Amino acid sequence: MTANTIEETVISTLEAFIQDWGLDAEITPETTIVEDLEFDSIDVIQFTVELDKAFGNRKIGFQELLMKDGRYVDDLSVAEFASFLQGKLATA
Repeated sequence: MTANTIEETVISTLEAFIQDWGLDAEITPETTIVEDLEFDSIDVIQFTVELDKAFGNRKIGFQELLMKDGRYVDDLSVAEFASFLQGKLATA
């Protein structure tokens, strides 16, 4: 799976996830899920579940992305999700 395909899948999954939120935001690789899309922590978890489904229920282990040095990260961009997934899918 190419990096572009992964990024497109992340964007389309995110667009479907927020479609009922009434946000007028264009989703790009630079879009951040907390600052730009106002995700709460539960939204982040639910989004990772949707991403896991989109990539074939591989149990990807998003905790490696969501936590650094034992602390939750403050925000993540679409590009960061795509890059993480590219690394995980390459080793699967």
